[in-house]
This record gives sequence, C-alpha cells and structure tokens, in this order.
Amino acid sequence: MLREGGCDPVVVVLGASAREVVIHADLTGAVVVVNDRWSNGIGSSLRTGLAALTDLRAPAALVALVDQPQVTADVVRRLVSAPPDAAALVASYDGRPGNPVRLAAPIWPEVCELAVGDVGARAWMRAHPDQVIGIACDDLGDDHDVDTPEDLSRLGGSGRMERDA
Repeated sequence: MLREGGCDPVVVVLGASAREVVIHADLTGAVVVVNDRWSNGIGSSLRTGLAALTDLRAPAALVALVDQPQVTADVVRRLVSAPPDAAALVASYDGRPGNPVRLAAPIWPEVCELAVGDVGARAWMRAHPDQVIGIACDDLGDDHDVDTPEDLSRLGGSGRMERDA
C-alpha cells in the first residue's frame, strides 16, 4: 500500500513478533528495522522508524499503522502528492484528524522528543497546530483500527467500518 501510494523507500518497523512477521509477511523491497523497545509504546517505534529514515536521508516520512486496512494506496498517494505547505500533513476523515501522517524531516527531532509511551506524532501536532494541514480523505477510506475479530467482521461487505449505533 505504501509503495503503491508512492513511498520510496518503505521502512517497516517491527516489534514483539518481529520474527514471525519476517517469516510470514512479504516485505520484499522494504527496509526492515526492529524496535527492541516495542514494549515502551508506539513512540519508540516512531523514533526507530524516523532514525532509519534519517540514515537514508529521506526528506519526509509518511507514517502509517498496520492495523488500519481501510487506509488505501489512494490515501497515501494524496498525502505524498500534496504540496509541502506545512511541516505535517494529516489525513482527515469526517473532519477528524487521523492516519496516515506526513512529517517533514526538519521536525523529526522535535517529534521524537514528544513521542513517548503510546503517543506518536500526535503530541507534536497538538503543540504546533499552525504547522499542520488536514487533507480530507473521506472519499478514499478511513482509519479505523481493526484489532479484534469483531472489528474485522464489522467491516462487512461494504469495505467500510460499520459504526456502532
């Protein structure tokens, strides 16, 4: 999805089940890094990924989460192709900021400083709202997490997460 959406290189950060993922997932062409501190939360994974991208001298990072199957390559493409008018671009759904997020390289040190525990780039974006632009992606998907079999069954035939009433 990231490669199809225009990301190159693609860095995959693995954690708790890194060995199993490497065995079962097709990571061909991806730069795979392991976050040995995965139990410290998503912030440590974000820092690990941004460190790898720094080494690769990437000008920006598009941060996407693995448990959001309705985020499509079209969402990624929209963020990748948007002009870099802000330090951060965030996909929005129904006016609500979500994922993925595109972060310009110059802000990575500040993002990493605030990415602690189960907080990723959100802390930086809340501290710098004037440097964040929302990119509407309602027409392309949504960013609901699929964490359980029940979540998966709520996807239904429409391909979009059915909301609880």
